[in-house]
Amino acid sequence: MSDLHFRFMSFGFMFRDLFLPPKNILAETGISPGMLILDYGCGPGSYSITAAEMVGEAGKVYALDIHPLAIQSVKNTASKKGLKNIEFIHSDCDTDLPGESIDIALLYDTYHNLTNPNQVLEELHRILKPDGILSFRDHHLPEDEIDLRVTEQDFFRPSKKGRKTYSYVKGESQ
Repeated sequence: MSDLHFRFMSFGFMFRDLFLPPKNILAETGISPGMLILDYGCGPGSYSITAAEMVGEAGKVYALDIHPLAIQSVKNTASKKGLKNIEFIHSDCDTDLPGESIDIALLYDTYHNLTNPNQVLEELHRILKPDGILSFRDHHLPEDEIDLRVTEQDFFRPSKKGRKTYSYVKGESQ
């Protein structure tokens, strides 16, 4: 994605966030203080920043994106808000996080753009705790296709469907 496209997308997300606040979306995930969260494909950081506020000083959010402007955007916003519980990962797949260390992985409006979605799902499976949750949202995919794609490799099983998100628990890896 070009820098111009990223900036245009970020501008659009400002309007999205006015009508559909990230806090309302994240309320479906069960985020609570002290949790470790990965925002995979964080973009300009709407969900990363809100999640960091929700987990508090005892928790941590990892904001991962392939685009350098995304990482810079989240860094700038976190700095302005005085948030010190966000770490940044510049990557297209590998998180370099320890296995079974993350409580909730957010995969929002990213899946449709992934080059190798199964590799990403495998990585998310690896880093989620045994009772960890994959929170999924992608308005570019029809509902029936979401479950099919997320569960086809047996990395995840459906857990619950919220108003705006789908939750999955870890399944057996192949």
